[in-house]
Amino acid sequence: MAAFTTGSAAFVGLAVVLCALAGAANAQQLSPSFYSTSCPNLASIVRAGMTSAVQTERRMGASILRLFFHDCFVNGCDGSILLDDTSTFTGEKNAGPNANSARGFEVIDAIKTQVEAACRATVSCADILALAARDGVNLLGGPNWSVPLGRKDARTASQSAANANLPGPGSSLATLIAIFGNKNLSPRDMTALSGAHTVGRAQCQFFRSRIYNETNINASFAALRQGTCPRSGGDTNLAPFDVQTADGFDNAYYQNLVGQRGLLHSDQELFNGGSQDALVQQYSSSPSQFSADFVTAMLKMGGLLPSSGTQTEVRLNCRRPN
Repeated sequence: MAAFTTGSAAFVGLAVVLCALAGAANAQQLSPSFYSTSCPNLASIVRAGMTSAVQTERRMGASILRLFFHDCFVNGCDGSILLDDTSTFTGEKNAGPNANSARGFEVIDAIKTQVEAACRATVSCADILALAARDGVNLLGGPNWSVPLGRKDARTASQSAANANLPGPGSSLATLIAIFGNKNLSPRDMTALSGAHTVGRAQCQFFRSRIYNETNINASFAALRQGTCPRSGGDTNLAPFDVQTADGFDNAYYQNLVGQRGLLHSDQELFNGGSQDALVQQYSSSPSQFSADFVTAMLKMGGLLPSSGTQTEVRLNCRRPN
């Protein structure tokens, strides 16, 4: 696809979303220029770190994007997913949706080290993750956008909140719409954000039931995936979400859904005779529409902030509170 980079749709979307964010959290206003004087080289430092990480392993772009999703959906985009467990709280890293699958923490650590060397105690881990997710998308061929900044880092994390707020691979369309709706994300936002599965991998244990038991699946695609995902064993064997361009950020995910080649049950739910079928078809034939809607939805999701009264800070080490 032709990469949607600095097109007007992204920045029109930014203006709309920034207006919506203005009252999102008391005294926590987000702005792309938040660090323009306090850490002017921030964007280039994060970009360099992500460029290196993606050159080493292209999958890492998807892994960092997933960390950002999983951070924002649990008490807002507050860097809580980055916290290791402590004696006083059990964090999000070992929640069901993250245990043995969330990855890329060392990439954020490395970028944080570089940022701290340039701008001591200034930039939150939450903002670094937001920038890194954008860069991961763009480095894999996806859109670019201006990231509103000014988030603060949570001082605690909650495994139970992660288990309660993150959609699972067996989710129905109704469940997906409800979970995203709880975050003030529309069904259209949900369908656009699901397009993040145009990159990345899933473990056999999360799609085994689909490839062996479901009927709304292309037979040759099911057979292909059964080749590396046996009926028993091999739970952590990986398969790409996108059978066409596994590490390219494009609209092929939606083409796969139209062809009944969605890897997870929750993927195929977007195109299974329900309310999102027409939009999936639209995205499958219009990469520019998908990119524009994805950017708009990422900006909305990136504006999810901790509730007022939450204790926050700028963490010096992303893995532990100061």
